[in-house]
Amino acid sequence: MARDQDDLRPIGAREELVAELEAGCKPPDDFRIGTEHEKFGFRLLDRTPVPYEGDDGIRALLENMQAILRWQPILDEGRIIGLTDPTGGGAISLEPGGQFELSGAPLKSIHHTCREVHSHLAQVREVADRLGIGFLGVGVSPKWTRDETPVMPKSRYKIMMSYMPKVGGKGLDMMFRTCTVQVNLDFSSEADMVRKMRAGLALQPIATALFANSPFLESEPNGYLSYRSEIWRDTDPDRSGMLPFAFEDGFGFERYVDYALDVPMYFVKRGETYHDVAGQSFRDLLDGKLPGLPGEVAMRSDWVNHLSTIFPEVRLKRFLEMRGTDGSPWRGICALPALWVGLLYDDTALDAALDLIAGWTDEERQGLRDAVPKTALKTPFRNTTVQEIAVQVVEIARDGLKRRAAGFGGEADETRFIEPLAEIAETGVTNAERLLGLYRGEWGGDIDRLFCEEAY
Repeated sequence: MARDQDDLRPIGAREELVAELEAGCKPPDDFRIGTEHEKFGFRLLDRTPVPYEGDDGIRALLENMQAILRWQPILDEGRIIGLTDPTGGGAISLEPGGQFELSGAPLKSIHHTCREVHSHLAQVREVADRLGIGFLGVGVSPKWTRDETPVMPKSRYKIMMSYMPKVGGKGLDMMFRTCTVQVNLDFSSEADMVRKMRAGLALQPIATALFANSPFLESEPNGYLSYRSEIWRDTDPDRSGMLPFAFEDGFGFERYVDYALDVPMYFVKRGETYHDVAGQSFRDLLDGKLPGLPGEVAMRSDWVNHLSTIFPEVRLKRFLEMRGTDGSPWRGICALPALWVGLLYDDTALDAALDLIAGWTDEERQGLRDAVPKTALKTPFRNTTVQEIAVQVVEIARDGLKRRAAGFGGEADETRFIEPLAEIAETGVTNAERLLGLYRGEWGGDIDRLFCEEAY
């Protein structure tokens, strides 16, 4: 999660909010790829979660990472909660339960993304090994209860913790027990944004199925293949979901702004203080009539921060965020940008993706979203299955990567990064099903084996 902003330029009207999104438009030659991935830290000695404090806790990990990277610390009430690269644009941050996140820099190709991921994980291991910390890439913490999970000292999370139980049954599980991999991609115009948003939303359940990797909870199978995705179905309907209005005629920046204005706020940040206005309206802040801060008017950073607290399957800022997938093993981190870059950064591939989803109804898209957490690639759809659709989607993306021809280091393109997904699509066996097979077989029901064999 990116650092909360402090830009105190006033916003005078709704049109300025629209312009803020429209300012993201850029020529295709300037398109970049920003990959984010979260991972669970655990004690190597006993597979317990890592607290914030202590000589071998998350705080110590961040302080040692700062010494290696020379990045600037991000502080919250004097405590280090992240690091930011002042030159490259990347950042390291903490999710509520101590999930350790790299928000990657905007990079030109997936080759560069994979070099970034490799470098980051090597740096983390250099520090973490000395502290007795390991990291696991799955979608849901497989062993610890919510009460056993530490709470990170970030002010915004205190507000969210209080509000979440009022709007859904699993919001706290989302905060403390889930991890994801996502990719952030650019658009050239409003029309280009609309095309990419629609393809991304409709195909997000397919990506969820391909990356299903959260079959355990509290040391046992939980009955799902992507339990992280199921958790999101019962988190906060006001700020999550499939955004059916994106498929309506006339959808564009203005319509998304109107949607975002109707999503209840969490907080208003002034200086280092987070004012709890959870459930209140950004429209009231825009009008200077917010009950929680009478007379306070909206600033640019309020809007940017508010957009970061909206969690649909595809999120619009000055770029598009693909948000539907579970935390992943190492090779899956680069496979996710390969999938979406192949689909969305090549016009022929994007046309093919839109042709594939043409005619899918709101009910059908939602039906896929509701079903894939449990059955993933085996989910039936019309006269076929999600697996058959996934095979087509991966092939479209692979062809898009070939045409993109973003070579590096003697390679002609980026197609090798999508091969892990091609194998999953062809076999129909997700990583979750592979793990369940090991758990029921050679692991003998011992969940600790997951920490031994699947850690980074």
